[in-house]
Amino acid sequence: MKYKCLIIDDEELARELIETHLSQLGDFELIASCSSAIEASKVLQEKTIDLLFLDIEMPVLKGTDFFNNLMHKPRVIFTTAYRDYAIEGFELNAVDYILKPITFQRFFKAIEKFRTLQQSISPTPTDISEPKETFIYIRKDRKQVKVYFEAILYIESLKDYIKIHTDEKTHITKYSISAFEKKLDDRFIRVHRSYIVNKDKITAYTKNDIEIGQMEIPIGENFRDNITAFLT
Repeated sequence: MKYKCLIIDDEELARELIETHLSQLGDFELIASCSSAIEASKVLQEKTIDLLFLDIEMPVLKGTDFFNNLMHKPRVIFTTAYRDYAIEGFELNAVDYILKPITFQRFFKAIEKFRTLQQSISPTPTDISEPKETFIYIRKDRKQVKVYFEAILYIESLKDYIKIHTDEKTHITKYSISAFEKKLDDRFIRVHRSYIVNKDKITAYTKNDIEIGQMEIPIGENFRDNITAFLT
């Protein structure tokens, strides 16, 4: 199951940062990213949303007023540059209240609060749940080859192709690394524009690289904060 998310913020950079943070989480899906409450209201009429990332100080309609007027309220994490709205945000039973600029570590803490709340209302263990996929088929040499997630060490981008390194062999198939990333589960994390690693296979890491066996994989500067929070 993936939690469906909606971002509402009049600042483009703020929306992009939250989108980047969300992309590191395999169990969350971004449905839309809106620059105003008016735009977001149309999405909420058409889609079921589990979690809002909602800026408070926006033109025309404040985020708190917008949320307060919703008939069917999803969970909400308020985001703002101002501490003064904290009490108002929590009075609306917000999951959390995050001050900008939002680091991945602080973002992840809020996500964990949301997960805890969702687990408290999740089905009992006797309920039937949909099994998770443990493998993927890739096209190779005119065949569809089964590759188990647990066997993958890391994935390397080769422009329009990717090289999948496993315990026993490598597979080269036509895929962009971003498209392939969406098919993986939450044991995988993007560490560089050209690399995705299986965190279960990491043997050591520094702030600059990750080791999987004898292979040293660089950590991209734009991914460094996210990875440090993810691995610690």
